[in-house]
Amino acid sequence: MSYADPSAGKSPVSEYSAKPVVSVVIPVRNAALCLQRCLEAVAASTYSRFEIIVVDDGSTDSTASIAERFGAVCLATGGTLGPAAARNRGAERAQGEILLFVDADVVVRRDALEIVAEAFSKDSQLAALFGSYDDAPPCNNIISQYKNLLHHYIHQISNPDATTFWTGLGAIRRCVFMATGGFNEKRYRRPSIEDVELGYRLRQAGHKILLDKRLRGKHLKRWNLLSLLGTDILCRAIPWSFLILETKNLPKDLNFRFSHRLSSLLVGLLVPMPFVFLLPHRTFRGAPFLPAILLGWFFLLSCIVFLNRQVYRLFARRRGYVFAMAGMILHLFYYFYSGLAFALCCGVHWSRALRLGFRTSAGLHGGRPGN
Repeated sequence: MSYADPSAGKSPVSEYSAKPVVSVVIPVRNAALCLQRCLEAVAASTYSRFEIIVVDDGSTDSTASIAERFGAVCLATGGTLGPAAARNRGAERAQGEILLFVDADVVVRRDALEIVAEAFSKDSQLAALFGSYDDAPPCNNIISQYKNLLHHYIHQISNPDATTFWTGLGAIRRCVFMATGGFNEKRYRRPSIEDVELGYRLRQAGHKILLDKRLRGKHLKRWNLLSLLGTDILCRAIPWSFLILETKNLPKDLNFRFSHRLSSLLVGLLVPMPFVFLLPHRTFRGAPFLPAILLGWFFLLSCIVFLNRQVYRLFARRRGYVFAMAGMILHLFYYFYSGLAFALCCGVHWSRALRLGFRTSAGLHGGRPGN
């Protein structure tokens, strides 16, 4: 199918052209420390047909004044509604055929808008596309380097025929976005997987999504262990697990490649094994199994390292072997808490289903099971 904007005829820029107008939508909240670099990068684009829309989601710093200095269209949500609602407001105001969502802490390359416009111009079937962070994050602490390099690696090795969406640096035809209903701002009132959920709906509707590995941006965020765990577990693993269980749609790409799922399972077996050594030796009748357990532990670890050898090589190339070792430990920890979160969500989901089934059965029997 090819796409036509339902608002065609209402605005000179809404008519499809070989060079579509790109509306860059940036949701912000107290982003004064990074917004200027983000806007400078967009303004320096080699592509000229674009507008910038900054949606202020209740900032209390100088965010709004920074946006105004760059001549951006400035909108306010009137409170703190979350990035999903902020992006929806920006999309409603946008005049371009293409919506390009960029996070306020992402610095796009000069060719980013050109890559986006070219991709949509050449492929009338394309509904959405997204890119990745680059492999040179500016924050030098171990957690920031690990988090950004891992994201870069995952996106760069994944299938270009994507099954989801990403708004750190992602574009979508405005007509498709509006027809699909935009982001689910009622369900996702805080930064979460609103982009992933939209991607699920896009694919369910038969739309094509592309992971364009040329499209990259520099991520300015400084991570620490607390923010890493909070984002990975509360904002990603738990809501994404529930979405998978609700839709019965387990992706086979990005973080869910077979090697990643197998690694998570192996880490789940690996972690409890050392605790065996804390048990009294008489438990094992003189501990004849301890050497076998130790050998098994090293075997599992070797399998995990082998399955993830490419990302560990990337860590070593970028920051050296000491960082690669630290990155490997963090990565193993990631597999552990992500797998544990998914297992717990499965338990919650199935217990809810059982309770609902019991209530339904009781209702069918007049509230008295067994009648």
